[in-house]
Amino acid sequence: MDLGLTDRVYVVSGGTRGLGFAVARALTAEGARVVISGRNAGSLAAAVRELGEPRAAGVAADNADPESPERLVGAAMDRWDRLDGALVNGGGPPVGSVAEVSDDIWRRSFESVFLGAVRAARVIADNLAGNGSMAFVLSTSAHAPIPGLDISNGLRPGLAMLMRTMATGLGSRGIRVNALLPGRILTERTGYVDAGVPKTGVIPLGRSGEPGEFARVAAFVLSPAASYLSGAMIPVDGGATA
Repeated sequence: MDLGLTDRVYVVSGGTRGLGFAVARALTAEGARVVISGRNAGSLAAAVRELGEPRAAGVAADNADPESPERLVGAAMDRWDRLDGALVNGGGPPVGSVAEVSDDIWRRSFESVFLGAVRAARVIADNLAGNGSMAFVLSTSAHAPIPGLDISNGLRPGLAMLMRTMATGLGSRGIRVNALLPGRILTERTGYVDAGVPKTGVIPLGRSGEPGEFARVAAFVLSPAASYLSGAMIPVDGGATA
């Protein structure tokens, strides 16, 4: 299937590694152009080189920085004079229970995970062309709590409702908004989470997912091929979500 991504331009926040990088790679493989962000200049430059500089640009940015969304969108406009979509993605919050997590950690997580996504979505929506597409990378915790990930359990459902609100409000402009809910996907974060979260549940497919498997779903959701898909929460978890 032709996803219709050739020469379309996407912003991918948190695009230097893990799921964000996998999605950026899937988009460029289909002919799209991407602006990725990351906090580490070295990792950012390496990711741009791997993606191919003719089709990728990098912006050193932190999701918690209020100016980051404007800089990402500005980079897309400066280089390619258009913006067709975005993957709103960032690192997951720390592990820990409500009883263990301090107010300071909650505030920093809210600033980065929740408010960072809100700011990005607002700026991106203001600059998207008609028939544009936005996808939030959330977690299956938007559907059901994950033991040991209490911050995620608190913040992700709110972002899921924001996504649905935006899908309704932006639909008249032809802009689609969806959420992707990764389950156990093998990234660098998997080892960190495994160290602090008890193993629960069964994956019906009997294995963890690969970043590329998540990325192919994301590329489809962002693409014109998914032109009638909006307001959806899509688990990419091997069937683990009941």
